[in-house]
Parts: sequence; C-alpha cells; structure tokens
Amino acid sequence: MENKKKILLVEDDAFILELYATKFELEGFEVFRAKDGQEGIEVFSEKRPDVVLLDIKLPRIDGWTALKEMKKVKKETPVVMFTNLNEKEELEKLDDNSADGYLIKSFFTPEEVVSKVKEILINKK
Repeated sequence: MENKKKILLVEDDAFILELYATKFELEGFEVFRAKDGQEGIEVFSEKRPDVVLLDIKLPRIDGWTALKEMKKVKKETPVVMFTNLNEKEELEKLDDNSADGYLIKSFFTPEEVVSKVKEILINKK
C-alpha cells in the first residue's frame, strides 16, 4: 500500500479550510489543518508534511513570516502561497521568500488546486 502524501493547509477562513481539506482527503492525501501562521509553524514542525498550502493574510503571524520559519525547519518542503491577493508587491515577495508557487484562490477550482499540488510533488522528486 502506498503511503499517503501529507499536506498542511494554513487558512483562517473556516469554510475554505474545510472545502480544501475535504477535497484533498478525497484525493487520498492525509490533511493537517492550521487556522493561523503560528499554528501552521507548529503543525509543520511536528507533522513534517510533504507540501504546504499557505495563505498570506493570517492572524498572529502572516504567511510570509510563517514561510520563513517553515523553511528553517525543512527547506526542501514545497510551500505554495494560497491567497486572494494579486498585487505586484506580493508577487515580488514570492521570489524573495523561497515560496514554491503562488495560487490565487479565486482563479482556480479546488480540482485545479489539487492538480497543481500533485504536479509540484511530482516535480520535487
């Protein structure tokens, strides 16, 4: 039996968090959830997921700060910034912060997000 890939979803909107958690679970992923940046860092450190979907605008610690902390723990884990922001400054931060991708929530269906994550995991090998 193949091991399930582990994904950490860091999202403060409970509806979006559960929507994507359910979709990834149906696709065979083991899903870990976090509601803010601080919890995201803690879950990341404890569970060591294979990939992370990380919102930018989060309570307590924002996504960029959480990304830096996660990369200190395990640099090779792909982290995809998952947000509704489509501002030039945010896109420029992508290059400066070692994120492995950027998905704008309103531009992709849950199915497309799952496909993008699977693609990132395949390319990581």
